[in-house]
Amino acid sequence: MDRIIVTGCNGQLGRAIGKELAITGYELVNTDVFQGDGIIPLDITNVDEVVKLAREVKPAAIINCAAYTAVDKQESDVDLSYRINAIGPRNLAIAATQTSSKLVHVSTDYVFEGNGTRPYIEFDKTGPVSVYGKTKLAGEEFVKQFARDYFIIRTAWLYGDGKNFVKTMLSLSENHDEISVVKDQLGTPTSTKELAKAIHFLLGTENYGVFHGTCEGDTNWADFTEEIFRIAGKKTKVNHVTTDEYRAMNPQAAPRPAYSILENYMFKLTSDFMFADWHDAIEDYLKELL
Repeated sequence: MDRIIVTGCNGQLGRAIGKELAITGYELVNTDVFQGDGIIPLDITNVDEVVKLAREVKPAAIINCAAYTAVDKQESDVDLSYRINAIGPRNLAIAATQTSSKLVHVSTDYVFEGNGTRPYIEFDKTGPVSVYGKTKLAGEEFVKQFARDYFIIRTAWLYGDGKNFVKTMLSLSENHDEISVVKDQLGTPTSTKELAKAIHFLLGTENYGVFHGTCEGDTNWADFTEEIFRIAGKKTKVNHVTTDEYRAMNPQAAPRPAYSILENYMFKLTSDFMFADWHDAIEDYLKELL
């Protein structure tokens, strides 16, 4: 039975990967920063530790779901951001090459400047403006440099089993008659369930390279919130505000992309895999959640 090392197994995507691959022929070796039931402690920033585990396990693949995603904190915590988001993927890439393993590395829409006028494809020029985006791009470059057989998947607006935007909005609706949500940031809400399906699909191929992986369609945060409330039967009013208005009420250290719609161009060019529309994905998620 082929083994797969999963890093960050306790995160939203890590949990979705566990569910997606649970009934397959793979044996998952789940790792995270902290030890838990059936979880091996692994510090991906320590290359010796990473290589040692990979040599012991001899995995068919390594799926990197570990990342530092606290966007605002990273503006003042640069070193830790580079260690986790750049050096970590480098170490996993080195280990994957030494053990002839496939590497799946998850990246982000933040590698782009975020001022586009059409969906970004994989061949567009990157230009991150936040520390988070810069360190994630550095991680991509290390994977390209040190891994041989790799899939880099950029995703956006992710939600799943864990802390996320959807749950935050539902929580706010419990004790607020109205809330203010940004209307001028565009992107695509993406469920970890759909992304895990895409990763599972790629694992069975040798279709290596950089991919965009989001649900189909696009929206803004305010309209997304209204759709969440509609499905959940919430009556909370959503006030549509600009990013500047929101930042005046809630100061943020890091800039957010105004435009982060990704086109799954490589999936469509090289395979028949399709993500679900974001409307269908959020309805499916909320049916399971509520």
